[in-house]
Amino acid sequence: MANKSFTPSAPNQIVWIIGLIAGILGILGNYTDIDVLAQYNYEMLLIGFILLAAGTTFRNV
Repeated sequence: MANKSFTPSAPNQIVWIIGLIAGILGILGNYTDIDVLAQYNYEMLLIGFILLAAGTTFRNV
């Protein structure tokens, strides 16, 4: 194995904004009666988390 230390990087602003919006919509879908948000709340929350995690893990994302 290589001796590379893991240093997370800040995601691009657009990836961060899309991930944040998807996460907020997912959380709102859990607590509101808006049908579209309530139907896909877990998927939106998962997409937001994956975008934020991928943007932090990989460089130039």
